[in-house]
Amino acid sequence: PELSVNAELPMNPASAIKTLTTFAALESLGPAFTWQTELYALGPIENGVLSGDLLMKGGGDPFLVEDQLRAMLKSLQRVGVEHITGNLVLDGSYFDASVEDGELIDNQNGRAYNTDPNAIIANFQAMTFFFYPHTNGRDVIIHTDPRLPNVKISNRLRQVNRSCGGYQRGISFNLNPDDPSEVIFEGQFPSRCSRYQMVREVLDAPDYTFGLFKELWSELGGQLDGDLRRGAVPDELDPIVIWNSVPMSDVIKSINKFSNNLMTRHLLLTLGAEVLGPPATVEKGIEAINNYLELKSLDSNQLLLSNGAGLSRDTRITAVLLNEVMQSAWASPYMPEYVASLPINGMDGTMRNRARGSRMSGRMHVKTGSLDEVSAVNGFVYSQSNRVFAV
Repeated sequence: PELSVNAELPMNPASAIKTLTTFAALESLGPAFTWQTELYALGPIENGVLSGDLLMKGGGDPFLVEDQLRAMLKSLQRVGVEHITGNLVLDGSYFDASVEDGELIDNQNGRAYNTDPNAIIANFQAMTFFFYPHTNGRDVIIHTDPRLPNVKISNRLRQVNRSCGGYQRGISFNLNPDDPSEVIFEGQFPSRCSRYQMVREVLDAPDYTFGLFKELWSELGGQLDGDLRRGAVPDELDPIVIWNSVPMSDVIKSINKFSNNLMTRHLLLTLGAEVLGPPATVEKGIEAINNYLELKSLDSNQLLLSNGAGLSRDTRITAVLLNEVMQSAWASPYMPEYVASLPINGMDGTMRNRARGSRMSGRMHVKTGSLDEVSAVNGFVYSQSNRVFAV
């Protein structure tokens, strides 16, 4: 080490721990690994009509975003389904139900960073709300993306004549305790805000996925007569569509560049299920990472892992171990894919504003981590003399 301070004391790394989770998954499962979502016809298909239910079995895909789901539904149409007379049955059994039992790190219910994992989740279970002042000087217009037919919006916002500022621009977001599908907006919105947007978690994972499926299926000209049902794949039934996610190399780039907590938690669960068998649990994921460290002759006793994403007050790791992970990554055959996943200072991701415009701009591939009273960075720094430092 060129510099070492308190390097053997276990510290809270916050989101910097994502570099360990993503590297262990990359090396254990490979850069081309994909998640599979399977569609099953629970009835005969004839002349474009599925007489019965359609079952979707989730494989824990952390990046089943709107465009991916739309493309999957186009694949369903290509195998001859246009009209589903029954229900949409969702099977999320690849993840154990216990993965949704974790406590929030704060009291911010509905925040996207607090979303629990679910094997059947789509689009991060997130909805973006856009707010515009109405020309009548009194009302506030709300648009959503995506539009979900099973989400109701109660708009109690009013304009107030003031400059555009303040916490959440004066907007209060709440869910109706008697009807979680109803989102209630209250408060005074500054009339001099031309637009404001807010991302929030809505519904639960199955209801969200059902709503997005129904909306996209309708956009594509499809018809669904039934409703949502939870179930499991019958024995000895083959899928009519197998949808593969984007590869692992793309997933870890989304995780590390933008510090996506939900995707990281899915990654830890997937690693546990692939190494130790489904259903996935947090404990299996932690065991898989500890086993991986031991295989690399790295001391797992210097690590206390909680959920793999750093969204925890309990996670601890020593700077010694985290730096050894970085050195191991630099020597890995998958080093190019791994380094490319890290934010570039002054350019992108969570490092886009660090040292921007300075001589060192663009010379660091570094992951950040922050919680209240926690600040962390780790990755690689390229000196002006062209030496590479693991930090």
